[in-house]
Parts: sequence; C-alpha cells; structure tokens
Amino acid sequence: MGIKSFQGARKEQNQELEQDLFKVSDFMTKDLITFKANQTVEEVINTLIKHKISGGPVVNDKNELIGIISEGDCIKQISESRYHNMPVSDDSIERYMAKDIETIDGNLNVFDAAKQFLDSKRRRFPIVQDGKLIGQISQKDILKAALKLKGQNWK
Repeated sequence: MGIKSFQGARKEQNQELEQDLFKVSDFMTKDLITFKANQTVEEVINTLIKHKISGGPVVNDKNELIGIISEGDCIKQISESRYHNMPVSDDSIERYMAKDIETIDGNLNVFDAAKQFLDSKRRRFPIVQDGKLIGQISQKDILKAALKLKGQNWK
C-alpha cells in the first residue's frame, strides 16, 4: 500500500479576486520627494544623494506631474558641462528631465504592474489620479509585495 497525503479540504478560491486585492495602490509610496522644474541640477543631485534615491517626479504648483528627473539625467548635464569645459551650471532641471512620462493605474494588480516594469525597462512609475500625483511604485515596491504575497498565496 502506498503513502497517501492529505492536505485537508480545498477551499474554493477565486484567483482573480485574490489578485485584485493586491493593488499597486496598496504598495505604492505616497510620501514622495518631488522636484520643481525650476530647481537647479545641483540642488537635485544633493537631494538624490541625501535621500539615497535614484530619481523622482517633477511637479508644478498644482501637484500635476510634468516630468521625471533621474541620476542619469543629472549625469547628462555633468557630461555636457565637461564637454564645454564649464562648471556644473545653474541650469534648471526642466531642460534635462524626461517629459514623456508613462504612468500606472493605482488599481492595477501587482502582477500586471510587474509585467509592465519588465516590458518598459523603467525603474519607477508615477501614479496619477484626477490629474494629480498621488504616489509612485518602484521595482523595489513590487519585490516587497512579492514577499508579502508569498506568505499568503504561494507554496
């Protein structure tokens, strides 16, 4: 006679419903460090280093998303200043920030968000609601969500 394994009664689960319980908005960062378009590259570099972040959203006075500035964008300015044999100038970040911004829906489940990260090669997505910036989800936030979900769903 072989060994039989009994795991108990199986509960009926609606997998789609479970996935919807883990939305981007549950894991996004809401307390963001934001920048203004008229800030200098030097100010942004100092903020990035101080807060140990690699970039952040650029907003106007109405908290509407107008761009994203990253370490790479700041490095472009440093490279240009060396090319022209000039010190890092007081240029505003408006010239260097990315303006073609992909956003992500806060109601999207984290599995679809993970796929969007893979497809786009982005490190972060801002979340906009009613035209206002309400948060940001990063690849690290998705990893944190995966660890939390593992304990509840994955075997």
